Amino acid sequence: MLITGKLVELRAIERNDVPNYVPWLNDPEAMAYFGGHEPVSLAAEEHWFEEQGKNPTVRNFAIYHQGEHVGGAGFAHLDFRERSAEVGLFIGRKDLWDKGLGRDVLRALMQHGFEQLNLHRIYLRVFAENARAVRCYEKAGFRHEGRMREAHFRHGRYLDMLTMSVLEDEYRAGLPE
Repeated sequence: MLITGKLVELRAIERNDVPNYVPWLNDPEAMAYFGGHEPVSLAAEEHWFEEQGKNPTVRNFAIYHQGEHVGGAGFAHLDFRERSAEVGLFIGRKDLWDKGLGRDVLRALMQHGFEQLNLHRIYLRVFAENARAVRCYEKAGFRHEGRMREAHFRHGRYLDMLTMSVLEDEYRAGLPE
């Protein structure tokens, strides 16, 4: 299955995509506000690839732009009883930052989530000081819900996290362009 936006395609992650993730996930600038705290090996990513399909509450996708693999996105904490899911994404190719790809990925995931998965609420958590991501989420139509004070330790200090979401009726009423 292919999920398409105006600028991106979201595809199932294939084995040949896995090596692309390793340099991205080990780039301190790309992962400043995403991912774990430890270096990632190819073996660890291959293990992750083998295990990812076993969790029914997660759907991961490779982001493609102009035929090239440029990042990853997906849903976590899929809850079909509550009809909600957490969304996440990263563009590993830094030369493509601030080009509208993130917003397009979010729009494609919202369309898939609300129209195919029958979700009612799509939410995310973002570091409050990650201004680039917050702007992206706002432009995609996500609304602020709250702030978790000093919720995560990163960069040698505790940072606030914001919670944002889009509801199905907001999506159906039309999001900002």
